[in-house]
Parts: sequence; structure tokens; C-alpha cells
Amino acid sequence: MYSFRPCPPGTVPYMIRPGDTFYRIAMQFNTTVAALVSANPTVNPNYLFVGQQICIPRQPMYPPCPEGNYYTIRPGDTYFSIARFFNVSVDDLAEANPGVDLNRLFPGQIICIPLATPPVTCPAGTTPYTVVRGDTFFSLAVKFNTTVDAIRRANPTINPDALLIGQVICIPGPAVPPPPPPPSTCPTGTAPYTIKSGDTFYSLAIRNNTTIEAIQAANPTVDPNNLQVGQVICIPTGTPPPPPPPPPATCPEGTTAYTIKAGDTFYSLSIRYNTTIEAIQVANPTVDPNNLRIGQVICIPRTTPPTCPTGTTPYTIKSGDTFYNLSIRYNTSVEAIRRANPGVDPDALRVGQIICMPGSLTPSCPVGSAAYTIEAGDTFFSLARRYNTTVDAIQALNPDVDPNNLRIGQVICIPAERGEE
Repeated sequence: MYSFRPCPPGTVPYMIRPGDTFYRIAMQFNTTVAALVSANPTVNPNYLFVGQQICIPRQPMYPPCPEGNYYTIRPGDTYFSIARFFNVSVDDLAEANPGVDLNRLFPGQIICIPLATPPVTCPAGTTPYTVVRGDTFFSLAVKFNTTVDAIRRANPTINPDALLIGQVICIPGPAVPPPPPPPSTCPTGTAPYTIKSGDTFYSLAIRNNTTIEAIQAANPTVDPNNLQVGQVICIPTGTPPPPPPPPPATCPEGTTAYTIKAGDTFYSLSIRYNTTIEAIQVANPTVDPNNLRIGQVICIPRTTPPTCPTGTTPYTIKSGDTFYNLSIRYNTSVEAIRRANPGVDPDALRVGQIICMPGSLTPSCPVGSAAYTIEAGDTFFSLARRYNTTVDAIQALNPDVDPNNLRIGQVICIPAERGEE
């Protein structure tokens, strides 16, 4: 008897038979000769011999199977042994797998197991049950409050290790397990609740403004990991959460009333309104920043634009701005920007923040060129076409501008339009 050597992942072993060639094998297993050669680098495809083992590249191929009863071939399997294992006929097995060669099964191959014929009637004291994915005699015994032996006795011709989806078996006792009886009375401070699909102690604790521990204490005999639809438990009624504090009558001077929305935090609000967390806390001394509630009204400090000294111009920080790239863009220096903004941290610029820029924000363009403000969709190429110039000429006038990172509102220099030559 041959023993298979391990094949690499994504391949399955195959034993050479009389007449086999790499071409024939590739056709049979829906692969290519090149893939076979790659999976078998030590095998000479021109000198195959009967009994030689090779590795065949395979991707799992699932044949049509109405009930989804797929089976993966193992070493030593035959149609006869598979049919006997699943209690189906060889003819039915062959009919369910029309594209499979009965005499050339290989490990890893996937076939379809036809559904067994369900029993016409179940014996007295049992009820028909249709097998679903994942069912075993053990799980069914637990589910229906019976034993594995009782299910075996009720189904003497069924192999418990070969249950098929859609197969009908007989379950001793009633078909539907009765839900646990409701508690006779719920203790004071709790109310009865009927379990619905998807309920957990956690979701119920959130929904009813209580805790998991309180629900467990009110239901000491209930397994929280085995809740059943229709089961009745006791939910602590608790005290409803206090209403959000009323909005302040007036916000102090220099602040504006703001209504909290989902996702708001003091941090996100400080960024949005160009202020600081500390300033918001000072304006709202009675508000817990870790317990903001939707609909709650707080006061947001208003940011007063700085008064820029003579010789400077207000500038609103945009995404990506730094003192360095601003100095390049507006032909100044980082030190000059620092001196114009002594209270600004250059490493903590915020979008929307207003600073003072030395000089004018319009670059000084040399003679023979003119200032141009970038608009949506502009590129050096489109501007060169529009102003009858070249990309190189625009780049020469704007050596510090990145043509791949133009921003709306950015000012550059464009060569004056050339006349007809």
C-alpha cells in the first residue's frame, strides 16, 4: 500500500496511474501543466511511472448540492464506503456528482451527498425533526431534554456521525422544547420580562438602565448564557436617569450656547471652535466633561480674532499649514512669523486658527508676470494652456510651489500672456 508524502498547502497528493501525463492530469483536475510543474519541481513530467506520487494544485470546487451536504474525500474513500457511511445508494451518490470519476477520487476533492429519504412516520412517543447545520445527537439531546441513547433507539438506521442537512429524524418527546416556566412572582423592585431574539443580560442592562449584576441577582436560577426566546425573567426597575440639566439662563459674555450632539467631547468642540478644553471647562464649571448628554446645553467660548500689528495680515490656518511652508509660500521667514505671533505655538496649529502673517499675503511677482489665485481644478498644465505659456515657465516663477499640491486660494505668479509671433 502506498503512503502519501506531505504536499504543500493548496495542493493534494495524487498517485500516477497507467496512461497519465501532466497534460491529461491538468485537464482532469482543472489546472495547467505549468502549475503542475511548479508544484512538483523534482518530478520529470516526461518520465512518470505508475505509483509515483505527485502534488496537484487544487482550489476547493463545490459542485451543485441543493441541501449543502458537502463531503471532503479522505485517503481510502470509495463511492461504496461513502454511500454506506451516509446510508445512501451508490447510484444516488453517482447521480448527485455527475462530473466526478468514481474510480479517480482523490483526497481533498469535494463531492455532494444526496439527501437520504426521510421516514414516512415516526414511532409513537417521538416527533419528526429536520436536521439543520451543526446538529449532532448530543446537541439535539440537550436541546430536547432527552438522551443520545434515546435518539439512537428512535433512529436505528441513522448514523449519528453522518447527519445530513434536511434529513428527517425522530426525536423522543415533544418536538419543541418548552421554555423554562416563568417565575411565580418577581420580587419587589423588579418587573417580569419575556426574552426576545438577540436579548442578552448586557443589552437588557443597557436598555433598562440597570446592571448585569442586578439582573443576575434578580434571577439567581437563570443561566445568562442560555437565554431562550419566550423565557420570562425579572428586570430590576431601577430609577430612571435624571433629566439633563436645564440650559443655562444666559451664557457669560464672550461665550455662545451650544447643544450637545452625538459624539461631542470637550476635545472635539475645542478643535471645532478654535478654543481649548480648559477654556470650555472654565465656561461650564458644573458640567462633567466625561458625562455629556445629547441635548445638553453648554457654553462655548468665542474666539476673538487677533489684532494684527501694522505690517502684518490676518491669515486663517488650513489643513497642512506649518510656519515653515507659510514662510515659503509668502516669501518670509519662520522667525518673522514667530515674532508676529508671540503667543502661538507653531507645533500646535489648529485648522481655523487665525494668525498674523508679516507683509501682504499676495506674493510679489516679478516684471513680466502677474499674481493668480488658485481655483478648484487648477493645475500647472491647465494654467499653461489657458495663459499661452509653458509648465516650465510657471515652475521657474514659482520655485517653492509644489505643482502636485496646489491649494484653493493659494497665490502664484503666472507669466504675462505672450503675443502672436
